[in-house]
Amino acid sequence: MSSHRPLAVTAASAVAILGAGAVGARTLIVRQAAIARRRIGKPLGEQALDADRVWRRKKHPGRPVELLLLGDSIAAGLGATHRRDTLGARLAKGVARSAGRPVRLRTAAVVGSETSALAAQVASLPAGYRPDAAVIVVGGNDVTHRIPASRAAEQLERVVRDLSGRGVPVVVGTCPDLGTLRAIPQPLRALAARSSRQLAAAQAAAVHRVGGRVVALARAVGPVFAERPDEMFSEDRFHPSALGYRRTAEALLPAVIEALEPSPGVRAGDVPDRAGVPNS
Repeated sequence: MSSHRPLAVTAASAVAILGAGAVGARTLIVRQAAIARRRIGKPLGEQALDADRVWRRKKHPGRPVELLLLGDSIAAGLGATHRRDTLGARLAKGVARSAGRPVRLRTAAVVGSETSALAAQVASLPAGYRPDAAVIVVGGNDVTHRIPASRAAEQLERVVRDLSGRGVPVVVGTCPDLGTLRAIPQPLRALAARSSRQLAAAQAAAVHRVGGRVVALARAVGPVFAERPDEMFSEDRFHPSALGYRRTAEALLPAVIEALEPSPGVRAGDVPDRAGVPNS
């Protein structure tokens, strides 16, 4: 029995060291999270600019395209200094140019939302309202609040399935790369980057399962945010600036335009309006 004792002692020591290391790592992460919160703060407040209106009515005739935005502060446009620079306004103007029609923007996105809030955002819409397309951008708060990726993806899948079942095409911008946030110190930033990639992958798989369209924002705009943070981020170094929203809208716009195209064999004039009645 004495021959096994050194091994047992060594194993116990290793477990103790690993345990101490884990506690130390957790303490470090908690400390760095507090540092990140102090650096970011809330200089922008918690209310995004109201950009809901009919865009490009004077330039384009016809019935407005109904565009809905759901999600978190990025979808709401927090960080833009003028309503024309919000994500919704950028998308609305881009759709108007492509479709040759005005676009009525409705933003149900709420600053600070996690994916779990999407169902309530949909429920808050007026009775009978049916958009021509819905855009969802969500995920950052799920990462910062440590919501399991599988749970957030399931919640997103249910909302996309619900909207698709109502005949609403959905475009989802998956979780941005939180590794581009210089305000977050290392190694917390690396952990945030990994978690955001995991969530984005889970979101993409969930949305594809129910027929939605996916735009991988981490891949589409992550590199430029990482290379030019002073230009791409607003003053809180967390939310996009006007230029950041322009780049994000440019990444999403092709999928939104594609979602709005009539199905093969359906004439544009036969696309139903919000009440379900074909245009005359």
